Amino acid sequence: MSRFTLIAFSLVLVACQGQTTTEPPIVPLRNMHEQPRYDSQSTAIYFTDHRTMRPEVPHTVPQEAEIDPVIDTGVEDDFAYAQAIPATVVEDFGTMADLLERGEDRYGIYCVPCHGGLGDGQGLVPNVSEVATIRPPSFHDDRIRHMPDGQLYATIRNGIRNMPAYRHNVPVRDRWAIVGYVRALQLSQMDGR
Repeated sequence: MSRFTLIAFSLVLVACQGQTTTEPPIVPLRNMHEQPRYDSQSTAIYFTDHRTMRPEVPHTVPQEAEIDPVIDTGVEDDFAYAQAIPATVVEDFGTMADLLERGEDRYGIYCVPCHGGLGDGQGLVPNVSEVATIRPPSFHDDRIRHMPDGQLYATIRNGIRNMPAYRHNVPVRDRWAIVGYVRALQLSQMDGR
């Protein structure tokens, strides 16, 4: 046996004494090892109201909360599309003018690149892209002009052809606001039809 092996073996025997230590473990990132937590109904020093159980944030909906199926899908109980924007959605915005203002803002972000600022389907993406073989429709076509609001909403929610689904990008009420703004665009561009 070499001298190195003999020294290593003797160090292993000395290290294994079978005793427990009272020293804390050596942890390079202590905050990952010991994470402070609060118990329910206890006091917190970090919040001005000293409550650990935080109140709900206004105007938020927990994921577990149920949303009215007509508002969420645009489809009524009899499997027909909703004919108009639900009144509760308009009430959530306060007035129809507030809904249209929000719709204009969201339309400018999500819809203008393809559908254009006037809703005529002449956005930048289909005019520049060689990939876009199916052009977006003009919102001023009679087919879309007479489409129920729920169907327009469902198209935004679920997507169609080249258009992706926006259910994960645009919140429910903002989708309805976009529908309202599209209707306002249609009215503003009517030429006596």
